[in-house]
Amino acid sequence: MSVNLQTPIDYLKGVGPSRATLLKSELGIYTYQDLINLFPNRYIDRTRYYKINELQQTNADVQIIGKITGFKEVAQKRGKRLVANFQDDTGVMELVWFRGQKWIRDNLKTNKPYVAFGKVNWFSGKFNMAHPELELQEEHEKNIRSAMQPIYPSTEKLSNKGITNKVVNKIMQQLFIETKGRFVETLSQPILNELKLINKSEALFNIHFPKSTELLHKAQFRLKFEELFYIQLQLIIKNLIHKKKIKGLPFEKVGNYFNTFFNEYLPFNLTNAQKRVLKEIRADLGSQAQMNRLLQGDVGSGKTIVALMSMLMALDNDYQACLMAPTEILSVQHYNGLQEYCKKLNINIEILTGSTKTSKRRIIHESLENGELQILIGTHALLEDKVKFKNLGLAIVDEQHRFGVAQRSKLWKKGPTSPPQSSHEEEAKNEVGYIPPHILVMTATPIPRTLAMSVYGDLDISIIDELPPGRKPIKTVHRYDKNRLNVFRFIRDEIKKGRQVYVVYPLIQESEKMDYKDLMDGYESISRDFPMPEYQISIVHGQMKPDDKEYEMQRFIKGETQIMVATTVIEVGVNVPNASVMIIESAERFGLSQLHQLRGRVGRGAEQSYCILMTGHKLSNDSKTRLETMVRTNDGFEIAEADLKLRGPGDLMGTQQSGVLNLRIADIVKDNAILNSARYYAKQTLQNDNNLSAPENQVILNTYKQLAKFKNIWNYIS
Repeated sequence: MSVNLQTPIDYLKGVGPSRATLLKSELGIYTYQDLINLFPNRYIDRTRYYKINELQQTNADVQIIGKITGFKEVAQKRGKRLVANFQDDTGVMELVWFRGQKWIRDNLKTNKPYVAFGKVNWFSGKFNMAHPELELQEEHEKNIRSAMQPIYPSTEKLSNKGITNKVVNKIMQQLFIETKGRFVETLSQPILNELKLINKSEALFNIHFPKSTELLHKAQFRLKFEELFYIQLQLIIKNLIHKKKIKGLPFEKVGNYFNTFFNEYLPFNLTNAQKRVLKEIRADLGSQAQMNRLLQGDVGSGKTIVALMSMLMALDNDYQACLMAPTEILSVQHYNGLQEYCKKLNINIEILTGSTKTSKRRIIHESLENGELQILIGTHALLEDKVKFKNLGLAIVDEQHRFGVAQRSKLWKKGPTSPPQSSHEEEAKNEVGYIPPHILVMTATPIPRTLAMSVYGDLDISIIDELPPGRKPIKTVHRYDKNRLNVFRFIRDEIKKGRQVYVVYPLIQESEKMDYKDLMDGYESISRDFPMPEYQISIVHGQMKPDDKEYEMQRFIKGETQIMVATTVIEVGVNVPNASVMIIESAERFGLSQLHQLRGRVGRGAEQSYCILMTGHKLSNDSKTRLETMVRTNDGFEIAEADLKLRGPGDLMGTQQSGVLNLRIADIVKDNAILNSARYYAKQTLQNDNNLSAPENQVILNTYKQLAKFKNIWNYIS
C-alpha cells in the first residue's frame, strides 16, 4: 500500500508532537508532502575521508575516521568545556563541546571507530572540531548515504531546539523508508523522452541523497522544469478558459469617432509599433471574447494615443470607456491631454478624483448612469459604489501594479447592467452574472520577458518598442559631488536657452542614519546658487496638501519657475516638454526602474535632454552596476532585465504580485532557459490536446487537478 503524502508530519517516526510544532511554525512543513519538497540549499562533498596529518588551516568541513581515547574538562571564564582526544593512525586532534556535556559523556564510547564531521579550527598549536557530528563507523556505513551531504534550510530556533541538519536528514531518510522511495510520476512520457528527464522517484531521491554530482544535476533540472511547467500550464489554461468562458461585449465596427480622429486630428503619424498594437487590440475587441491585454511601452512611447483610439472604438459601438490612474497628478495629466481631442470630436469627457467637489460629483454620477457621459478619467475614486455606468465597454488601467487585485475586480463588475442589445450580450451575461468590460492594462515600467511570462502569463501582451520620430535619446552622465559647481554652471546655460530643470531628492527630512542630501538642504543650497528674482524655484513633496502641490506644479508647467525641486512624487506622469534637464541627487539610493522612470520626465520635447546622476564617492558594487547601466542604455527592457538580475523577482514585483513566484527550486533569472522550454512544452501540450484527455496526458491532467485543489504548486507535485 502506498503512503498518503497528505499524512500530517506528526505521524512520521522520529518527529513527534513538539518537533512537528516547530517544523510547522518555522518551515511550513505540515505533511509528508511538504517535507519531501524541502529542498536542500547546498551540498557538502562527503566522498572523502581525511587523515589528521592531511588537515589544513582552512576552516573547511571535513570528515575523519578515528577513536576517542579519553575526555577531560577544561575550566573557562563561564563554566567548563568538554574536550576529547580523537586519534587516527597519523595523529591526534581535539573534539570540543561547550554544552550537552553530560549526555556526550554518557553516550559516546571510547576506543570505538567513529566518523567525525564538522569544521576544523586551529587553536593553540592543535586542530580541533567544535560540536562535531559523530556516528559509529558501522552505523555510518548502514545509513542511506550520499556522496554529497545535503544542507537544508533552517532557522536559529530550530538549531537551538536541537533540530539540526543531521536530524532533518534522519527524518528525511525515514520518509524514504516509509514510502519505499516510490512517488507518482507527474510528467508525460513524451516530455520525459524528448527532454531525456529522469523519472520522479529518481529525481526526488537524488535531490536529497545524490549518488553523484551528475545525478544531482539531472535531479535539479527535472524538478525545476516540472515547477516551471506547471506554473506555465496554469497561466495558459487560465487564458484559454478566459477566452472561452468570459465572452466579451461585441464591438462590431470601427466607426465615425475613430475614423474622424485618425483622418483629421491625429497629431503625428503613428509609429509601426503603435499600428501593430492597435491591430492586436482591434482583433481582441471583435473576437467575441473579453479582451484582457497588457500594453507595455517605455516612457514617452505614445501609449496614451493608443488608449484614446481604443476608447473611440468603444464609443463607436455605443459603449462608455474609463481610464483609471494611480495618482491625481497622473489622472489630471491624462484628462488635460485627452480633453482637447474630445472637444474637437464633440465627446463628453469628465475627471473624477478624491478632490472633486460634491456638487460636481452628483452631476458626474447622473450623466454616467444616463449614458450622456462617454469617457471618465480618474483615480481610485472610480471604484466607489456610487459610480455606476450605463454601459461600460472598455476599462483602461494605467500603472496597474499600483492597484490591488480586489480593486481591479471592482472595476470589472461595473459592466453593462442595461437590457442586452443582442443575444450575444445576453449569453455573455449568463456566464458570469454580469458583463465585464474589455480590459486594457498599461505600464511604463518595462517588465522583463521572464517575469512577464511568469506573472502575467495569463494576459495577452502588446509592446510599443519604438519612440515617436523626432525624439532625441536622452544623454545620461554620472557625476560625483565634487563636480557640483560644473553641474550648476551647466544648469545656468540651459536656463539661459529657455529650458527648465528638475532636481530630485530621495528624502524629505534629514535621516540620522544616512547622510544623503535631503530635500530641504538641497532647496536651500539651490536657492543660494540661483537667487531670486533672476530665478524662480518650485518645491513639491509628498507631505504637501494636494492644492499646494498642484499650485507649484502648475507654476512649473506654465514656465513661471525654471527649477522644480522635488521628491519622487514626480516619478509618474508629469509632462513638461520644455524641461530638458533631470538631476537625480544621491542616485545610488534609487532602484534601476525608478531611475529610468525619473529620467523619462525629460526628453519630451524636440530639444536635446540630459539626465545627471549625482552621487558621493563611496559606492557599493550594485550601485556602480546600476549607474553604469543607466549611462549605457535608454532601453527600458534592457534596464528591466538588469534590475531583475540585481534584485530578484520578489523585490521587483512587490508583495501584491510576487505570490505567484514562491518558487521552491527554480530561479526565473538563472533558469531562464528552463523557463522558456517549460512554456514551450506547456503550450505544445495544450495545442495538441486542449482538454488533456489523451492517455499520455492523463498524469498531467491529474496533477493539474491536484494543483487546483491545493493552490500551491509543491503541495501536490509528488
